[in-house]
Amino acid sequence: MSTIADVVRVAQEAKRASAELALLSTQAKRKALLLMAKGLLKDTSSIKRANARDIKDAEAKGFSGALIDRLRLTDSRIKDMAQSLKAITSLKDPVGSIGEWRKRPNGLLIGKMRVSIGVVGIIYESRPNVTSDSVGLCLMSGNALILRGGSEAINSNLAIYSSLIKSAKASGIPKGAIGFIKSTDRRAVGVLLKQRDLVDLIIPRGGESLIKMVAETSRIPVIKHYKGVCHTYVDKEADLDMAEEISFNAKVQRPGVCNAMETLLVHKKVAKEFLPSVAKRLRDAQVEMRGCARTRKILKGIKAATNKDWPEEYLDLILSVKVVDSIDDAIAHIACFGSQHSDAIITEDRRAADKFLRSVDSAAVYINASTRFTDGGQFGMGAELGISTDRLHARGPMGLVELTTYKYVVYGDGQIRK
Repeated sequence: MSTIADVVRVAQEAKRASAELALLSTQAKRKALLLMAKGLLKDTSSIKRANARDIKDAEAKGFSGALIDRLRLTDSRIKDMAQSLKAITSLKDPVGSIGEWRKRPNGLLIGKMRVSIGVVGIIYESRPNVTSDSVGLCLMSGNALILRGGSEAINSNLAIYSSLIKSAKASGIPKGAIGFIKSTDRRAVGVLLKQRDLVDLIIPRGGESLIKMVAETSRIPVIKHYKGVCHTYVDKEADLDMAEEISFNAKVQRPGVCNAMETLLVHKKVAKEFLPSVAKRLRDAQVEMRGCARTRKILKGIKAATNKDWPEEYLDLILSVKVVDSIDDAIAHIACFGSQHSDAIITEDRRAADKFLRSVDSAAVYINASTRFTDGGQFGMGAELGISTDRLHARGPMGLVELTTYKYVVYGDGQIRK
């Protein structure tokens, strides 16, 4: 079957399944996800063998260490995938819930009911865990889904999908509710993006080039997860020990992810005291620092940051550092170069914290905490389908509620409009 015909078939099957899936009981969805979690653990060896083939190919192609880390599956990461599915089952099912009731003078009772979106297409790169997270969240929110992963993870994604689909069939999930486009032909993405009569939403997860291509090409609404140029601003009233721990964690704990810090901003009044201490820890962790002129006067020998560095999402052990005159300068820098993902202030000054919180227009704004917490699991959502940097229809980690929309329900007892 051709690439075009295969994509259209998967989309048609997902559309047919979506109506039945939207009416599936909470109990049935939870049962399926728990069976999937058990299946992943049972199939750990075969999933790791498939992943080893992807890792070998990635190394042969000279992929970066950060990309290979995103691609790699270990026993621990597969357990985390299974745990995410279990965690989703413990969350409240939003589908069918009605809220925001209002009673009109004429007696009409009006509420908002949460309903499934329909068919969601997920286009993603590198991270095989997106396969299971997407299945868990879309199934629990009553959405059919179509998965299209990148060629670099094709073996891993297929192995995970095969495990999940076995459990789905055993649980009575409607046929076609979990679709997978096996072709690595780039034309497959273009075909999927044209299926506006069959697919209701597209969520791309990957590099900036992929997301831009999807947003510019799609005839279907897109929720974008643009790059994560995350900042940590160390204020003049910061607890510097706390600031060091948070900055180190935000950069080093896992540098190849979208919520890792890419730029460190430091108030000029604490720069001479703070920068040498944190720089030593960063150097010991093999972090390459690139600084502004004032930073380089304090940290001798580091590279000069250029205009290309400030908006860069390194996804690696590289950090831009800038000394700023004030909190206003820090906020202005974030507004100019940030990606509206996650940004943090470290300060003991409540007024400064409040100003930063109100002024920084990002999906997640932190006071005295690492940006690494911008994650569906860490936010208590079980998992997520990405971090939306859009304003509509969702923003920040996309969990169950963000994968639903609403309709108005109106109860009457014979009212007519006069």
